[in-house]
Amino acid sequence: MSIEIRNITKTFGDFVALDDVSVGIRPGSLTALLGPSGGGKSTLLRIVAGLETADSGAVAIDGVDATRLPPQRRGVGFVFQHYAAFPHMTVARNVAFGLDIRHRPKDEVRARVEELLRLVHLEQFADRMPGQLSGGQRQRMALARALAVEPAVLLLDEPFGALDAKVRKELRDWLRRLHDQVHVTTVFVTHDQEEALEVADEIVVVSNGRVEQVGSPDDLYDSPASEFVMSFLGPVTMLGGRLVRPHDVELLGIAVVGSVAGVVEGVQRVGNEARIQVGVPGAPSVAAVLTRAALRDLDVRVGDTVWLRLAKGATSMAATPASSPDDAARGAGSVLTGAVSAPR
Repeated sequence: MSIEIRNITKTFGDFVALDDVSVGIRPGSLTALLGPSGGGKSTLLRIVAGLETADSGAVAIDGVDATRLPPQRRGVGFVFQHYAAFPHMTVARNVAFGLDIRHRPKDEVRARVEELLRLVHLEQFADRMPGQLSGGQRQRMALARALAVEPAVLLLDEPFGALDAKVRKELRDWLRRLHDQVHVTTVFVTHDQEEALEVADEIVVVSNGRVEQVGSPDDLYDSPASEFVMSFLGPVTMLGGRLVRPHDVELLGIAVVGSVAGVVEGVQRVGNEARIQVGVPGAPSVAAVLTRAALRDLDVRVGDTVWLRLAKGATSMAATPASSPDDAARGAGSVLTGAVSAPR
């Protein structure tokens, strides 16, 4: 089922949550609404679900105008961040709830619940209460409950946000596999760049109530439309007055044409990565990322002189004169350090 969002505007008092937003979601796709907190992505999802009403604009689901339809008539399944489980019902009864209130035959309900519990790997927990499950298991139960009524569209509002990093990673992989099995048009909200890049077929970057860019993970990462998109979808630093990725900054032990000299200010090892800060005279430090094997080969330590250059084929973008590290790194978690003098 396709989703067409046309010229949606939504305000809360003086605050403009969405400003003339238009975007199309392809049938059967897994699409991420990605952006910083307060950017409007959850409001947009709730308008598609019918849980919020837009001030203006329209929403069509599979070509049918759903703008004024109540949530129960939109064919939408919705999964919240905090599960919204019924604590007094077993896992099986939670999954069956949407079918029960539609008065489906008991045999049909039982068969559908068993099928879904197998799909989400919870069949052995059918008779447990939600409080006896882990956070990841409760979220899988919530997804099964949303799928029980065979929705045309599945909407997830930061579904893994309340879980720890290891469980989030496991559920991201599981969601991708589940989507490939059920092929329901799925839209999920996240502010986690890695989650969007790893899971989604397409990413809609939303900030300050507007759509910044729409495209595949590779399109957005390799060809960002703005400084904001580049800095939000991964760490950035500046070299020669251009925004670049730290992993695209080469560190050399000798001077070569086009390289800039600097002094190693810090070396931080995180797993297989080595994160290097290099000070350049007259400019803030530059960030570079190497593998630990590359760091061993280079054999540099704090205080050593190295030379920097941009790797061949690297993504880069001219920084605007007014750019500052804080402006360009509005995406939480981005790494940005100051500009390096252009090579002479």
